[in-house]
Amino acid sequence: MEGLKVSDAKLVVYVHPSKANKVSQAILRELSSLLFKFNETFDGVVLAYDVNLPSKIARILPGIHPYFGVRLEAKLLLFHPKPNMLLEGMVVKLGQQSIHVIVLGFSSATITEEDIRDEFKYKVKHGKEVFASTSHKRHKIKVGTILRFLVKSFDEEILHISGSLLPAHTGSIQWLDKNLEDGSHIDRSTKKRKESEGRREMQEHEKEMVDVAAFSMNTDRRHKKSKRPKSGEDS
Repeated sequence: MEGLKVSDAKLVVYVHPSKANKVSQAILRELSSLLFKFNETFDGVVLAYDVNLPSKIARILPGIHPYFGVRLEAKLLLFHPKPNMLLEGMVVKLGQQSIHVIVLGFSSATITEEDIRDEFKYKVKHGKEVFASTSHKRHKIKVGTILRFLVKSFDEEILHISGSLLPAHTGSIQWLDKNLEDGSHIDRSTKKRKESEGRREMQEHEKEMVDVAAFSMNTDRRHKKSKRPKSGEDS
């Protein structure tokens, strides 16, 4: 899935003197406060971190409360979906005019009627709502479907995504993956058939060339034989 990246970050964590004997715990608590929030410094929502806990060396900062400034390095997993990226999420609600999705368990996405391509028609079957494709009978979108969709926009403040199902390569992942595999199989079969036909045509062409060469040689020999003077003729 697009929109995810790992970033190496150099940080300075400020620890209150009262936590001087529990520096590691204080650092982890501070980093945890960054989770699932958009951070402009890192240009993304912090989903996870992996930190090397620092040594005991720290610098006391001047001020009313002399905090410890602890330098450390961490790997951050960031999420920042941008327009035209492909995301995946689970459908949690359907309506006649919209599809609601949860991405990575925390970010909500909405796909409105104007961004759902025409082949998908809203239906209610056996009391359950579904968007069914009129082009492919088995391509259906319902609650619980893992959906692949295109990003239109991302609200960094409330972590809400506006999505689209207009492109042909969006929809139910289960159906898309199977369809792509079948398409690849068809492509490979077509390629092999074309290669076989090409070899057969080349062999036929070579045979024709051999036949033409043989015919030419026979004709030439007959022509030379017809020009050979008969015995007893004047020279």
